[in-house]
Amino acid sequence: MLNVSTQELATPAPVDVEQAEAALVEHYPRLVRIAYLVLPPSLGRNRRVLTAHALVQRSLPRRRSTGVDAAMPGQRRAAGDAVDPGYAFVRGQVLRQAVDAGLPLKRGSLPKRAQLPPLLPHVWGLRLFPRSGGADELALDQRLSTLSGPGRAAYVLRGLERQGDAEVRRVLGAAGVEDPAAALAEADTVEMAHALLESPEFDPCSLQARPTDLMRRRQHTKAALAALAAAVVCGALLGLPGEGWGPDGAAAPAYARNPVAEAALDPGHVRRVAPAMWQRSARTDFSVWPARGGLVDDSALLRRALAVWARPGRTVQVSAAPGTPPGPPMGPPQLLFAGEVDQARVVLFHDGLRAVRYAEPKDGTAGAAIDFVRTDGADTASAAALVVGRTAANVRYLTAPWVRDVSVRDLLDPSSPARPLERDAHGVTHPVLSPLAPTQCRSWDVLEVRDGVTTRLLTDLGELTPARLTSGPPSAPVDVTDRAARAEWARTACLLPMARSRGVRSVNSWRFAEQELPGTGGAADGGTARWLCTRAETWRGTGSRALAQLQAPEPKEGVVTAGTVVAKADDAPGCGTREPHVLAGAMWKSPDGQWYMLAAGSPRVASIAVSGAVTDSADGRLLAVKVEDKPTGEVRLGGRLEDGTKIGVLR
Repeated sequence: MLNVSTQELATPAPVDVEQAEAALVEHYPRLVRIAYLVLPPSLGRNRRVLTAHALVQRSLPRRRSTGVDAAMPGQRRAAGDAVDPGYAFVRGQVLRQAVDAGLPLKRGSLPKRAQLPPLLPHVWGLRLFPRSGGADELALDQRLSTLSGPGRAAYVLRGLERQGDAEVRRVLGAAGVEDPAAALAEADTVEMAHALLESPEFDPCSLQARPTDLMRRRQHTKAALAALAAAVVCGALLGLPGEGWGPDGAAAPAYARNPVAEAALDPGHVRRVAPAMWQRSARTDFSVWPARGGLVDDSALLRRALAVWARPGRTVQVSAAPGTPPGPPMGPPQLLFAGEVDQARVVLFHDGLRAVRYAEPKDGTAGAAIDFVRTDGADTASAAALVVGRTAANVRYLTAPWVRDVSVRDLLDPSSPARPLERDAHGVTHPVLSPLAPTQCRSWDVLEVRDGVTTRLLTDLGELTPARLTSGPPSAPVDVTDRAARAEWARTACLLPMARSRGVRSVNSWRFAEQELPGTGGAADGGTARWLCTRAETWRGTGSRALAQLQAPEPKEGVVTAGTVVAKADDAPGCGTREPHVLAGAMWKSPDGQWYMLAAGSPRVASIAVSGAVTDSADGRLLAVKVEDKPTGEVRLGGRLEDGTKIGVLR
């Protein structure tokens, strides 16, 4: 559904703490985004993130307020919510503090609270910053850094909150800005699309983490001397003969003993599959992977890995994909790999439900890590590879024994040939640039595996199991093998971060409709837009995500641009095997400046109707309505299937 609501002026109304708190909780991501954009970029992205959260969290009134002098934005809100005193009050407080944070410190006077580093929230040992955007987002951030705080606030109110100049002047005046007209004049100098303000580049609620300055942290040792001395004493005591910590590496002390648990943790009971078992087995999945690697006979390493799996200590970094239980094995697991990868010793296990990766540094067990991911119901396609090693920018895969050839293909360049990728004798690939590395989506390298009959594309989404990429209708998806499918994926690849770290098993992109754009003459491949639905399915079943996108013709030949996302749904059956139907719509502006309301449905859609700010209907599954100007009100889209069933847009 396309929601565009008109703005209304707020009437001063009393606001109590409960009303303001409800507005803060409901609109928290939007308020933090506003604070982040208005704060001075000179603070650095880590401090801007923490300060933005701090400003919003301390914007509640201390007592019942007498009134509100700001208006709530109407964009994408129902008409009844166009004026919310609670939201208006909190937003005004956020703007006031964010503008104050950008003021220079004055000698001889105490700084304002907003000018000081936030006490809470606070993160030790990590730097947090939003996900990297594209070149346009970077240019906008640099341009905003040249504005004053009031100028940035005016630009955000106008672009993100969709407010007119009169309303912007009123809100800025209520926030304590001395010259709102000058702030608007500054905002006029930024000639960039307001839609960039919605980018993940400016979303302080979707963050990446990196370590702080490690060399500086090493130098701060005075405060840790007492703790270090205590750790040395305790380590010496625990390392004494008996049931100490010594033989189990980073594992915590054992708290229970029974024959079944002891068998599951005994390296001698680990299951090992014969190298040729997969050739005669009725199944080809992780259960027939042989044990590979140069350390498969290192009992001490296997013992440490099993012990940490069962009892991870406080220093062990534990991660589990959504829906994956991180508990101990139910019995002796299957060994898939044990060997050295880059600067670590790595062990891969499989227990029938999960794939488990244990890693420790070559020079000790400090900094050990263990990762869990579900693999139940795996088949030949989904068991083709596992991530065996990962660095800041690169990833290595362990391929299945039935994989004959491996190569790398840039998904953003559908015409370029695949590049051969070498493997060692154990099936470990050479390093591959992870598409999740901070490259602003200038490339998206995927793994292309061939088993002699089928070619498949796999992509890293930040977990042990790479996700399989397919195309076609949900009832019969196929692997991406021809250039036409790769061309569609080239414009979809940069949307894949939406499925990152969600336990994704596969991502399918379905071109459900094509539509000749009005006013373009209908030239072949020049005036035809493609409607696609991209759906990510998870190993656990729940947690799916679907996006509907419009891929208009490329502005320049050979230049790949991402499609426009027009609808999104989480945990919804639409565009999936259960409900293989989809309906989507968008406003589109022709090259001659004319606006149109476009809509398209999947093959079984029999009619489409649009109401609200735009009213029209059409039989069939395509609709194009000419409008005088981009509507400023709510537009509602619906349709019916061939059997009369109603269908709505993804949501």
